[in-house]
Amino acid sequence: MKPADRMPGLRCAIYTRVSTEQGLEQEFNSLDNQREASEAYIKSQAHEGWRLIRDRYDDGGFSGGSMDRPALKKLLDDVRARRIDVIVVYKVDRLTRSLADFAKLVELFDEHDVSFISVTQSFNTTTSMGRLTLNMLLSFAQSEREITGERIRDKVAASKRKGIWMGGAVPFGYRVENRALHVMEEQAGFVRDLFRRYLDAGNVVRLKVVLDAENVRLPVRTVGTGRKTGGGLISRGHIYHILSNPIYAGRLRHKAPIHDGLHAAIVDPETWDRVQCRLAEQTQRRKPPSQDAHSFLAGKLYDDRGHRTGPSHAAKGGRRWRYYVSRALLKGRKQDAGSVTRVPAAEIEKQVMEAVRSVTPVPARSIGLAGADPNAGSDGAMIRSRPGAPELDVELRAAIQRVTIRRTAIEITLTDAVAAESQDRILTVPWTPPSPTRRREIVQGDGEPSSAVRPMRVKARIVLVEALRHAHRWLDELTRDSSQTVESLAAREGKTERSIRMTLSLAFVAPPIVKAAIEGRLPRGFGVKRLIDLPMAWPQQWRALGLKAPTPT
Repeated sequence: MKPADRMPGLRCAIYTRVSTEQGLEQEFNSLDNQREASEAYIKSQAHEGWRLIRDRYDDGGFSGGSMDRPALKKLLDDVRARRIDVIVVYKVDRLTRSLADFAKLVELFDEHDVSFISVTQSFNTTTSMGRLTLNMLLSFAQSEREITGERIRDKVAASKRKGIWMGGAVPFGYRVENRALHVMEEQAGFVRDLFRRYLDAGNVVRLKVVLDAENVRLPVRTVGTGRKTGGGLISRGHIYHILSNPIYAGRLRHKAPIHDGLHAAIVDPETWDRVQCRLAEQTQRRKPPSQDAHSFLAGKLYDDRGHRTGPSHAAKGGRRWRYYVSRALLKGRKQDAGSVTRVPAAEIEKQVMEAVRSVTPVPARSIGLAGADPNAGSDGAMIRSRPGAPELDVELRAAIQRVTIRRTAIEITLTDAVAAESQDRILTVPWTPPSPTRRREIVQGDGEPSSAVRPMRVKARIVLVEALRHAHRWLDELTRDSSQTVESLAAREGKTERSIRMTLSLAFVAPPIVKAAIEGRLPRGFGVKRLIDLPMAWPQQWRALGLKAPTPT
């Protein structure tokens, strides 16, 4: 830095900060006090050529523990643009309370020849002793900040142990008055109904389907900022949050422990306990994701640009599909990856194992362990956990030094111990990557040859799925409520009784036909009109529709 007493005509900037917005509305607040003292100091140095620039750098309501402050960012931008020679603050901790951040600031100031002055603390940053003094002051400031944070956390914990709500986002179903939670009955009814319907549905997924079918939406409410929220469909995550939030049982959670609260409960203890037991049972059924210990080519497979291709997987419905993915792709460098960036694990493992076995004395049954898994999916990419250690897999793996996947071939480099003297160490296997998309198998007409039949229209499928949803919902109402009749349904839905009866017949369509309809695998021309009023016997429905019934397994 350039010493202040050697720099005539120094441009001075004043930086002020307070941690809270409380009191800023006053005519003379803390920011004004800091600026007034700093301006007086600059005037006292007028004989040295100090002059105050017009720009103001005031951060009101920002913590000194973070550098993310608008006025500070503007100040540093002006420093980099060399518009400032001296920065004046009331106290050092107004600039920052972090030693690490201060070290970065000092480095920036040195780089751009900027001096730093504190009005109430006498030091000079151009000398080693001044820097030592400044570091000691900042150490105390940082320590004070950490102690204050600990004191606040202890106060919050003690208050929650006494059941006092300590602020934050106001839970749905409550309002805040005098810093306490009070039940809002118009929203509390929605919460109670959600708990009851969850117990009826059995799980959140089914409950979500039912709520969406009935177009149940969150009540609109106004939050503390005056913004209105709600009015949309409730998400599964929101359902889980409400069902597991102890605040609705009159309790408060602080980290792991749960304490009795002073606010009124919305849900009775019996319902709350039943819901928590059900949630716990469903959570326990989920098996933790097991580590992929059966990636046969892990550490040995590379793309044709030399990038390692490591194991990955996707999971859905309790099943796992294994893949090998180029590390270049995972790191966001797709342009650097090879010609093949992602391959199904079982597909390439089977081909590699067969090729290696053909030139090594390893028994043939080893291929069945990884390549022909009876649990594998139709696309050959899913493989479930195999009990025990597959010793024969280890023998085959030990014979492989490196595998390179190319667009049309797989190159397998064997180890010296396995390759015969007259044998080439590199095996080349033809390779055709499987299509990333699987063609839908359209249900064929009875007696028609297998051909590329066009699927049903998207609009027809949407209308049919909606009609199936109505049919099952209405049938459920008729069977569960003895007072409900076709006539009352027609009056409520604004439809004729014949329309209700025809739609209800869709609830008795054979499940394979319904599944094909939902998946869009029925032929072109099929829709609601073709599926209503079918025979009750499922085999006769296939004949009535002129479709080829699936072969029983």
